[in-house]
Amino acid sequence: MKKFSLMLTALIVLLTFSVGSASANSSMLTSIDDVKGTKYKYGGNTTSGFDCSGFVRYIFDKMGYELPRRSADQALEGSKVAKADLVAGDLVFFDTSGSNNGGITHVGIYVGDGKFAHASSSKGVVIDSLDSSYYKPRYVTARHILSDADYDTYVKASK
Repeated sequence: MKKFSLMLTALIVLLTFSVGSASANSSMLTSIDDVKGTKYKYGGNTTSGFDCSGFVRYIFDKMGYELPRRSADQALEGSKVAKADLVAGDLVFFDTSGSNNGGITHVGIYVGDGKFAHASSSKGVVIDSLDSSYYKPRYVTARHILSDADYDTYVKASK
C-alpha cells in the first residue's frame, strides 16, 4: 500500500507539472512569440501568412475569443481604454491610410513597455514601439477585450 501511495503521489506531481506547461504554452505572449516573423499576407489568418486583423484574431482565438475580421470592426469590441492605461492584451488601433483622419486601418496587440505586436505589411509579425516615428502620429484608440480572469490566465501568468 505504501508503494502504491508513493506511485500515486508521483503521478499527481507529474500531471501537475504537465498541465502547468500546457497552460504556459498557451499564454498570449508565448503565442505571439511563436508566430513572430510570419510573413504578411493580405487577408491571411493562419501561420502561412497574416494581415493585421487576421493576426489579432488568431491570437485571441487561442484564448477563446471570437473577434470580427476587419480591424475597424474589432475597434468596436470590448471597452475603450486610454493610451496611458494600456495593459498587455489590449488592442491598439491606427490610421495608416495616409489621410490620418481617425479611420481604423491597422490593429495590433499591446504587449507592455510601450510596445505592440502586429502584422506589418513590410516585415510580417513584429513588435514595434507605439512611440515610433511612424506609429505615434497614426495612433487612434485602444480597446480592452480580455476579462480580468482571462488577463490573469493568459497574460499575467506568462510574465
